Amino acid sequence: MYPTVADVVALPVIRQGKPRLVAGSAGLSRRVRWVHVAEIADIAPLLRGGELVLTTGVMLPESGLARYVEELAAVGCAGLVVELGRRWRDDVPAALVTAAEHHGLPLLTLSEETKYVAVTEAVVALIVDAQLAELRAAEQVHETFTALTVAGAEPAEVLREVARTSGLPVVLETLGHDVLAYDAAGHDPVRLLDDWAARSRAVTVSERTAYHSGSGWLITIVGARGADWGRLVLVSPEPPPHRHVVVAERAASALAVHRLVARDRESLERQTHRTLLAQLLGQSAQAPDLGARAAALGVPLERRQLIGVAVRPVSVLQGQTLATQEVLRDLAEATALAGRRVTVAALVGVVDDTSVRALLSVPMTVGVESVLRKVAREIHRTAASPVVIAVGTTVTSTTDVRRSLGEAAHVAGAALRAPGSQLYHRLDDVRLRGLLHLLREDERVRAFADRELGPLLARDSAQGSRLVELLRCLCENGGNKSAAAGAAHLSRTAYYQQLARIEQVLGVSLEDPESVLSLYVALLVHEMGP
Repeated sequence: MYPTVADVVALPVIRQGKPRLVAGSAGLSRRVRWVHVAEIADIAPLLRGGELVLTTGVMLPESGLARYVEELAAVGCAGLVVELGRRWRDDVPAALVTAAEHHGLPLLTLSEETKYVAVTEAVVALIVDAQLAELRAAEQVHETFTALTVAGAEPAEVLREVARTSGLPVVLETLGHDVLAYDAAGHDPVRLLDDWAARSRAVTVSERTAYHSGSGWLITIVGARGADWGRLVLVSPEPPPHRHVVVAERAASALAVHRLVARDRESLERQTHRTLLAQLLGQSAQAPDLGARAAALGVPLERRQLIGVAVRPVSVLQGQTLATQEVLRDLAEATALAGRRVTVAALVGVVDDTSVRALLSVPMTVGVESVLRKVAREIHRTAASPVVIAVGTTVTSTTDVRRSLGEAAHVAGAALRAPGSQLYHRLDDVRLRGLLHLLREDERVRAFADRELGPLLARDSAQGSRLVELLRCLCENGGNKSAAAGAAHLSRTAYYQQLARIEQVLGVSLEDPESVLSLYVALLVHEMGP
């Protein structure tokens, strides 16, 4: 908002005085908040900082020049201008020059007589012009981000405008320091995001909007209704001007409003979709208005190819049997967004505690596999964490939708334990796992698994050993002991000793293919949980 010392020196009224910079060139970028004419030596206590002091030097003591400069620098004086001719004819004393250079305080001399009142007027006019320009820029920022807010702009669009307006890289992160979106503003994105979480955790500010000089980050909190959920970070190596602060705050407001509006709108949409999906899965699939209601949502069910899809978060493997509603809600939004991006009509909702269900409605003339690949890629790209996508049989009647949706859920549950790298899974892909998943509730199957593995599980629990894990390595490598030893990260000698211990505990021979197969089946059943 304020001009620099260099800007002031460039003014015509100063140039007419034939200015010469004799010391403190490092301080030419200091901001000039005001201009003060002062001849007395003890002027420093009357200053607030940012002043450009004008003097002829007539009242300055010869022996106290160093202290005079030191006091000016201590209060944050922007610079010192000395008109020659009244006290010093050709140059200022060396003590003044040395002190100014030491403190980085710009010291200029004017060899021609200069009207200081004209200098004051010119500098004040420059400051006022800068302030007006800043206000106009801030007003433009308000108008721009208000328009984005009203238009319901996505976060990526908001961040793109931040980068364009400020010319600075910008990152939107969660309060847990996970990057949600960013715009590198032409800089290297890899360098921008490198080790982001660790760097961000080290940067804390006490106010909702503040500049952290150590990191060069301008940070503002993002949230609304008393519920903060993120931080917007502008990477600004230099202290930001006021307009950049305005940009950050208005962008944060736009992001907060978007989240509120989008969540409210989408939650209502998801609720409606969930109701329809529940009817298609239940006994109401023959309801006469079901097709009309779906069509009104933009998802026609008549004369279409209908494909059931189930999307499950892989995180349920990490000590959880059920996904949290927040995780499923976010996953439902990601799935719905994927459908919109591929322009395929779909009902998307959370109908249980395990997965997101979707029913894709594809025109009869469009290839299903191409659509599925596109949708699956978008879901994997958009989802916040790894997921398993399963697909049911393609049907053409609403009465068969239940079978397709149920088949997708079954395949997702079976594929979850071995997600691999497939875009999506079908019934043909899960094979033995699929069969065991169907039979997992059968007490006889559970009893079989307990008989096969019981002693080994008890041994691991009592002694903290990893015999079950080592057995799994053998089974998953088709009985190849060398490969299994590598997978277990053990030498072959050590691994063979552990296999002998497994044989001793279970009373079986691992050389017998049927024994290995029985144990592998038991392991698969055990992994599926209760």
